[in-house]
Amino acid sequence: MLNLLAWSNKTLLHSYDPTAEVKLKKWELSITDDFFLRFRKTYQNGKQEYYSCHLHSFNELDYLGNTRAGTLTISTKADDIIVQTYNDRKGDVDSMTNTLSIPVRNMEPEQVDSLRNTLLVFKSAVAAE
Repeated sequence: MLNLLAWSNKTLLHSYDPTAEVKLKKWELSITDDFFLRFRKTYQNGKQEYYSCHLHSFNELDYLGNTRAGTLTISTKADDIIVQTYNDRKGDVDSMTNTLSIPVRNMEPEQVDSLRNTLLVFKSAVAAE
């Protein structure tokens, strides 16, 4: 399971396309060893967006694009993805959604399929606990 976790994180880190995000200062994207998907974006103006979901809620991984650039869309059956914003001019917001879009680059169809299958393995592992 640790090999799959390491592979998933490596794939996400190498595929994420920060240039698709306007004025992004830094970002963190990972799957934790307790099967949480966490994605934090910090913009140059200090605004932060934080997304988190436990993979027991994972439903589907879709990809729109080509091998050079595209978007991974991770979805859950219900609004199980936590969305938090900080330092936003409109105010800090906590909400829930059922989709998370991640811009990626240089991602082959086989990688998308493997990532989808790995997320399903993580979901099954959580259900078996």
